[in-house]
Amino acid sequence: MQSLLLLATLTVLVGVTLTVPAQEKRVHHQRDLSDHAHDDSHGYQYDHEAFLGKEESKTFDQLTPEESKTRLGKIVDRIDTDKDGLVSHSELHYWIKHRQRRYIQENVDKHWKEYDQNKDGKIAWEEYKNTTYGYYLNDEFDDVDDKASYKTMLKRDERRFKAADRDGDLIATREEFTAFLHPEDYDHMKDIIVQETLEDIDTNGDGKINLHEYIGDMYTPGDGESEPDWVQTEKKHFLEFRDTNKDGLLDAGEVANWILPGEVDHADNEARHLIHETDTNKDGQLSHDEIMERVDELKISTITDYGLLILGEHDEL
Repeated sequence: MQSLLLLATLTVLVGVTLTVPAQEKRVHHQRDLSDHAHDDSHGYQYDHEAFLGKEESKTFDQLTPEESKTRLGKIVDRIDTDKDGLVSHSELHYWIKHRQRRYIQENVDKHWKEYDQNKDGKIAWEEYKNTTYGYYLNDEFDDVDDKASYKTMLKRDERRFKAADRDGDLIATREEFTAFLHPEDYDHMKDIIVQETLEDIDTNGDGKINLHEYIGDMYTPGDGESEPDWVQTEKKHFLEFRDTNKDGLLDAGEVANWILPGEVDHADNEARHLIHETDTNKDGQLSHDEIMERVDELKISTITDYGLLILGEHDEL
């Protein structure tokens, strides 16, 4: 959904271990930079995708190391907007934000073509419903193994669609449809995010999340398996930080504080991280040589999963 492989660059970071356990999948800041945990000790997928964009990472194994460097050099030239031969924090921050926006725009473009059946430049709820559930609606889901789940999904989609549809006409403009697909980017959609999270985790249906449900959403022990340390840490977080009124349960407000923790600028954090790990002369900027030296340290296997840009001379970035 984007177009150029860039990440090979700062992907080479060394050291710094920023472990993000499984529960972080629930936290909605802004559009995620990557679906991968940000843990450099297990690879640099997070940094690859933050730099490149999620689906801009296809296969890099079609390029030789020399070709990789050539392509990367072209990308670095694009990031260096003032053409001083150095990539500053502000330039890198802008680039990563640019990749985030591209992901959202191209994701919406893809779905727009699929759902705007009458090509009128809008998507009605009926169009979305018929495209997504039409086959099953004809038979009231009778031929579906998990009939209840499909009905729940339909109800949930309709509720989210109506929340995104600000003028209430059940016809989504492009902006409204973007809010439907990416609710984490819109303030008026935050209640929907909280409600959906509660429904996902609240297995006993009391409208709140207890400790067992909280841990169960992210961890199921295997037979004879010892509990990982991070599970104990999460239990402590639940009791000491998440459950602010100390009633043993997370209500909607406490869930909101957990999964919507304010405006954390992940693009800014990632830019700082990449510079910290790649800036060998510690001048706060990245030179072309510093970036290329790090690329040499990468194993081809680290690059192979990332880089749809590679497959053509795309200049549209």
